[in-house]
Amino acid sequence: MRITRIDFQGNNHHATIAREAGSEFIEVTIIYPDPPRRIHQVQADCQEDLWSMAECLQFHLDGCRGTNSDINDYYEQLRRFAD
Repeated sequence: MRITRIDFQGNNHHATIAREAGSEFIEVTIIYPDPPRRIHQVQADCQEDLWSMAECLQFHLDGCRGTNSDINDYYEQLRRFAD
């Protein structure tokens, strides 16, 4: 089994994590009210890049800066797509 996409529902934002087979990047799309969306490419083999994206997801979806435990929840989901 291979997970190819996860969708998140936040307070005022939505996000999608996806990775195409063979790609070295994880694509994270954050859908904002304005501007409508921002697409990030995360290096799939870089733990620092994954953590940074997890911080970004946590902040935008939860609506506030969280603790490491809060960020880790998003990090673990990103790791499903990592090398």
